[in-house]
Amino acid sequence: MGIFFGTDGLRGVVNEELTTNIAYKIGNALSILKENPTIIIGSDTRISSPYLTLGVANGAMSGGAKVIDIGVCPTAGVAFLTKKLNADFGVVISASHNSGEYNGIKVFNENGYKLSEKEEEQIERCFIREKINDCYSVGTFVQDFNLVKLYKNFLIKASKNTLEGKTIVLDCAYGASHRIAPDVFRKLGASVIASNSTNEGEKINKDCGALHPENLVKKVHRYKADMGFAFDGDADRLIAVDEKGNVIDGDVIINGLAKYLKSINKLKDNTVVGTSHTNMAIEEDLKNNGINFIRTDIGDKYVLAKLIEKDLSLGGEQSGHIILKDLSTTGDGILSAIAVANMIIDQNTTLSNALHVKLFPQTNKNVVVEDKFKIMNSDVLSEESTKFKQMLNGKGRLMIRASGTEPKIRVMVESKDQALNEQIAERLVAVIKKVNIEI
Repeated sequence: MGIFFGTDGLRGVVNEELTTNIAYKIGNALSILKENPTIIIGSDTRISSPYLTLGVANGAMSGGAKVIDIGVCPTAGVAFLTKKLNADFGVVISASHNSGEYNGIKVFNENGYKLSEKEEEQIERCFIREKINDCYSVGTFVQDFNLVKLYKNFLIKASKNTLEGKTIVLDCAYGASHRIAPDVFRKLGASVIASNSTNEGEKINKDCGALHPENLVKKVHRYKADMGFAFDGDADRLIAVDEKGNVIDGDVIINGLAKYLKSINKLKDNTVVGTSHTNMAIEEDLKNNGINFIRTDIGDKYVLAKLIEKDLSLGGEQSGHIILKDLSTTGDGILSAIAVANMIIDQNTTLSNALHVKLFPQTNKNVVVEDKFKIMNSDVLSEESTKFKQMLNGKGRLMIRASGTEPKIRVMVESKDQALNEQIAERLVAVIKKVNIEI
């Protein structure tokens, strides 16, 4: 991992950690890595997105790049269009699930895949020099907001069934899916109740979307809907709600899709990829259904790398990043929602029946810290975590990790004993807070 890039691109509070100067350097670096590249830029609805878009564009044009600004578009849409239009790079201006003061920059290669850590490090090395063409060979900048329609058409064609007769609630988190998701589901015949589906970037992810499905639960009950889908700011995550109001996370969605794809002979090698955070009950249920399970580090880029390495078709994260690799090069919340809707139609069942598994209780805690790397290397924290792992004695799991996108340490404890989970998590949080004060 580089100095600037984390597990999912570069992210920070705008004009603090993330400035237009950094955006300029990233754009200029892309023009160094490839001669006169074509770069597609899409963004979510944040107020700062045009500001950073122009920063990337200016840096890229300084080095001779052709920049195409496609406006508001989900992350997966930028990846799709980068490959579709034979562009050299795709850039997404978004901080995904983070609140409005944050923004971020993700970069895709010509095949629509996120850059590897090695490629991100190459970008960072380019920061120390600048490519400035003369006045007759600077790049160009155009805006073409109609290109997003190509992505919308792809989503519509991805559904083999009509959704006529289904009532679906969509929570678009005031983000990049605010227009495209309702349009797609209506085109597919569903009766759509669109929530938080206006272009109001100051509200993005605030008490809504994939991080706050409780609002979706209320609307599914109110409208007696067949299902509800919640996306995050850039629509690369999906959290579902069934007709009974049960919240369904990425683990459970992947579990259901895996069994469905296996039943129609579309689950390559009968294997699914998850992460170290994937609930143990999922691994157990998949095994009982004759499906192998592989864990990677947390981060959809690591899931995708394993899918490519093993030539597999399905993987993802508890947070709702779901990769249908035979259809997409990255996590796509809207595409995943379409797949789930098609699944229950094919199976002639309800969402509660199709996506049901009893998960092991998990306790997750986040601790804001000054220096997450020093804390992760603390001998005190290492000794305490070893002690608690022994307490779980193979009947559960403990994970402590530094966030790849925020100044936080994340603690996860999982076992069948919820009280024990809480006890261990609280004690570890206390240790982290103490070390944070002492460093």
